This record gives sequence, structure tokens and C-alpha cells, in this order.
Amino acid sequence: MPFGKFAGRRLVDLPEPYVVWLSRKGFPKGELGDMLSTVYEIKVNGLEYLFK
Repeated sequence: MPFGKFAGRRLVDLPEPYVVWLSRKGFPKGELGDMLSTVYEIKVNGLEYLFK
């Protein structure tokens, strides 16, 4: 994550409540927004095991 409270963390390691909050606020434009949207879908559908 390049900015904010969790700067320096891998996107997959962001806490689910934070990713949900970002989705409500609106993901940034571009590649980062696309990646965050993907992480959101993975986390809310319980698919984190795909990264293990």
C-alpha cells in the first residue's frame, strides 16, 4: 500500500475492514484501484487461501 495508515504493507495483508472502507469511499483510479478492487473481492468472498 503506497499511502495511508497501512503504507508499506502488501495489499493482500490489509485488514478486511480497511479494504471494505476503501471500497465505500471509492478506490483510486488506475492500476492501484484495480488491484484493490480485486483484493476486496477476494477478502469479502473468503478466498484469502488463494494467496497462501
